[in-house]
Amino acid sequence: MSKDYLDFISAIKNKTGIDLSLYKEAQMKRRLTSLYEKKGYNSFQDYFKSLNQNQEMLNEFLDRMTINVSEFYRNYKRWEILQTKILPRLQEQNRSLKVWSAACSTGEEPYTIAMVLSQIMPISQISILATDIDTNAIQKAKYGVYPERSLNEVPESSKKKFFEKDGSFYKVSEEIKKTVTFKRQNLLADTFDKNFDLIVCRNVLIYFTEEAKNELYLKFNDSLRKGGVLFVGSTEQIFNPQQFGYESEDTFFYKKI
Repeated sequence: MSKDYLDFISAIKNKTGIDLSLYKEAQMKRRLTSLYEKKGYNSFQDYFKSLNQNQEMLNEFLDRMTINVSEFYRNYKRWEILQTKILPRLQEQNRSLKVWSAACSTGEEPYTIAMVLSQIMPISQISILATDIDTNAIQKAKYGVYPERSLNEVPESSKKKFFEKDGSFYKVSEEIKKTVTFKRQNLLADTFDKNFDLIVCRNVLIYFTEEAKNELYLKFNDSLRKGGVLFVGSTEQIFNPQQFGYESEDTFFYKKI
């Protein structure tokens, strides 16, 4: 590894907490070399000097570095159902809700949950656990800066209230960031906390084998309190929920029985 690239890795880690050495070197180096050359720089050192002084350029770099397919309020109608139907029932049973965003990727999902919860309770009472296996995704989530395309489905009122525009990027407000605690976790190998009111795990199960999926449905069920809900993605319908101890409360929402 060249000294120029090694120094760049170290400088980026100090500035953002993201460890580029965890990515495949040849791929990442190629992608970033092409990025800095397009900008007219001759070395990683020169490129970092500009990144360090220009927030917009740093945001663009972070966006290019991680392949981010997540977005806020993905499948907006489902979040509406969560807000108007699921959460009011959960709140009736338990005023302070215990919520987990499992496999949270770069943070769009737990921050969306916080924004939805803020419609029905004070922000100071919201506490969300967000976990992912990828430490770099978690660091990016904590950083909380997203390209405009990630906000396509965010209601205008929430965009104004909870984001600050920064060039062509948007920064999540500190009050929303404070509601989420990020931790590294391997869903298949690690033990889960208990007594959750709501577990959100969307667009992740699709990547697992049937066997692993079935194991996770049972682990999630064990982690929910009775009446708690598992909210899955739009391609992840559970066709035999009773087998895993759930009943369907709405499309993609499963209540522990």
